[in-house]
Amino acid sequence: METADALHSAAIHMLRRVRAEDRWTGLSGPRLSALSVIVFAGPVTVTGLAEAEQVRTPTISRLIADLEQEGLVKRVVGPEDKRVRVVTATEKGQRVLRQGRDRRVQKLATDLEALSNSDRKVLARAAGILKDLPNSGQRE
Repeated sequence: METADALHSAAIHMLRRVRAEDRWTGLSGPRLSALSVIVFAGPVTVTGLAEAEQVRTPTISRLIADLEQEGLVKRVVGPEDKRVRVVTATEKGQRVLRQGRDRRVQKLATDLEALSNSDRKVLARAAGILKDLPNSGQRE
């Protein structure tokens, strides 16, 4: 339990530090989170996105409408069922998310430069171990 608690706390603090890089996008945390699901999970239904974001369908529908208005996503006919609409990222949406991720990673890389080489190696090993943990369907 101690290790889990320490990892949880460290992850939260690390994400808070790198999240500051998201300001340049002009998007709120919930919008960036939804866009991330759409970009990394591929086309997704409104219901699927609501489930992934753990919000109700009306909430995600409003969020999608906002992202559409900003030209970051679009609704298209589903590939398997023409009655279903799926949400997909536009090139602009993919670019915004990719640039945001690059800025977060660069911030973290800069922070890691302050560590010793041996500490960076330990963190690289820990990152691999954490990545290999069984997941419960969570996105990147």
